[in-house]
Amino acid sequence: MVDVLSHRLVPDRLWKLVEPLLPAFLPRPQGGGSAPLDDRTVFTAVVYVLTSGCSWRHLPPEFGVSPATAHRRFRTWDRAGLWQRLHQAAAEQCGPRSEGHWLTMIVRAALARQDR
Repeated sequence: MVDVLSHRLVPDRLWKLVEPLLPAFLPRPQGGGSAPLDDRTVFTAVVYVLTSGCSWRHLPPEFGVSPATAHRRFRTWDRAGLWQRLHQAAAEQCGPRSEGHWLTMIVRAALARQDR
């Protein structure tokens, strides 16, 4: 079920646009913790929260990403300017295709959550 939903939320063609724009994962400054999760897994969980309107704490566990990790990565990506770069990529590469429309919706939802 989650695999089907994951590929609907972040289809392969969309992931090819997103992946090169993601900043490299930096380990937590205090050290420790577990190994970083796969970027696509975390991005999919973030997209779910953004597009469903649920709160971070209600992220379903089936995504394999804790709400804290999803929110932390969202904030990291936000500070790195990911959402603006995705908006630009949607305008340049997608045009009116469905990926462009979906990506624009994701970016708008992300920008709306910046202050939360």
